Amino acid sequence: MRRQFPISIIVLSAAVGAMTLRPASAQQNQAAAAKLKPFPRTAEGKPDMTGTWQAGGVSINGEPGAPPLHPLPPAPIRPPARQPIPYQPWAAARQKTLTVLDDPTSICLLPGVPRIVGMPMPLEIVQTPKEVVILYESFRAWRRIPIDEKLRHPDDLTPTWMGDSVGRWEGDTLVVDVTGFNDKTWLSGTGSIHSEQLHVVERYKMISDDTISYEATVEDPGALTKPWVTGSVLRRPIDVRVEEYECIENNPDNDHIRKAMELEKAKGGNK
Repeated sequence: MRRQFPISIIVLSAAVGAMTLRPASAQQNQAAAAKLKPFPRTAEGKPDMTGTWQAGGVSINGEPGAPPLHPLPPAPIRPPARQPIPYQPWAAARQKTLTVLDDPTSICLLPGVPRIVGMPMPLEIVQTPKEVVILYESFRAWRRIPIDEKLRHPDDLTPTWMGDSVGRWEGDTLVVDVTGFNDKTWLSGTGSIHSEQLHVVERYKMISDDTISYEATVEDPGALTKPWVTGSVLRRPIDVRVEEYECIENNPDNDHIRKAMELEKAKGGNK
């Protein structure tokens, strides 16, 4: 059966994505890594990430207040603690003026990178020696990531929502360099804007049979004062595959959200 997700779920995921994650000490991660099982490898000896993965959502966490349908063990290695985005003054001021109603995904625009990785829907990785392809259920997005040890991008890049990606292997870690973005997407939570100078370096590290550690370092001299690091743990959901996703441009959820916000604002003014 085709899954359809109201845009309100996607918009709310932005707020969830902005929450601070509990940090993990180096000792905790080292102890966890020592207990991990060997992961599958390709014929070339690289970690084999082919398959369906997911960072969150019902398939991983279950319905709110209920246990997951297919319980998964706790992630053995936690992602880095997520800190507030270090905005320049102009960007911080701009962020404060934005609400969930301004979310680009609410009008069916692509989420961009790194935000799309944390969407509550599965993604599928297709890995070959020469390229890695990622198919996202979210917004029917996709990425082709050629493997190039020098991380060379085309000289004539046109700014896009998902940017241009080039990857290389650093040991067992797939490093993906992404540039060539437009400024129409958000990085994570509500109003997390950026400029066209956005540059993202992703690191995918397979740390067990069913876990990928994902970390993204975000640089943007046009909007940030310093690099910002975010991340998540990708797990292999059970009995889940990437399905068709439908986005409705004239999304009625926005009208409901707007009315609720206006009502809440009116209540606050009457106090």
